[in-house]
Amino acid sequence: MQTPRNLSGAFVFILAVMPDTSVIRPISRSRRWLQKLAQALLPLMGWRVEGPLPTAPKFVLILHPHTSNWDLPIGLVCAHALGLLAEWPYGFMVKDSAVKWPVIGPLIQRLGGIAIDRRSRFNAVEQMVQNFNSRERLMLAITPEGTRKRTPFWKSGFYHIALGASLPVHPAYLDYKRRAAGVGPAVWLTGDVEADLQKFREFFANITPLYPHQAGDIRFKPNEGERLKSS
Repeated sequence: MQTPRNLSGAFVFILAVMPDTSVIRPISRSRRWLQKLAQALLPLMGWRVEGPLPTAPKFVLILHPHTSNWDLPIGLVCAHALGLLAEWPYGFMVKDSAVKWPVIGPLIQRLGGIAIDRRSRFNAVEQMVQNFNSRERLMLAITPEGTRKRTPFWKSGFYHIALGASLPVHPAYLDYKRRAAGVGPAVWLTGDVEADLQKFREFFANITPLYPHQAGDIRFKPNEGERLKSS
């Protein structure tokens, strides 16, 4: 299975570094321009986007399976082409120390980095819930595996955040077999961990990542599931 090389590499880099709107500024016209650029680029990459956009003003987006470094640049191009990054301020969680680095810190924030203070009396989930509650629109993107390597468990942070802020979770995918990307329908979490995870298992069952042998199971650690049930 081939991945984009010289033809799209430069354009992928441009799309990755050019978004000029952080999660605290209104959406700019340049994102519309980037959307058109991404839509023109996708056929050259051999990819396509499919399905409707979410309708909620705030939601958590989970990308699975995450097995390759290619997921980020291809995912960014597809997200731009689909219109996700033109319609919503977007973010991902980073340590607050990362945004204090010279040059790199401002770039991280421009790309959507949301600083999480690990020294705060509020944990990362609580800080993110507060962040959502303070905004009218926001999309938080998370890879629940937390790594490209095969892992037996998902991290449950997205689940806590979505429950705590009463938000829907939208599953997002990159299907390397069909070379198609999209966002699935909203999943409203019920607190029944196994039933909720089963919805994600069914959705992702036919999605093929770049390295299928590295795709992990969709489940939380046993003690984490029990903690969620009791919370």
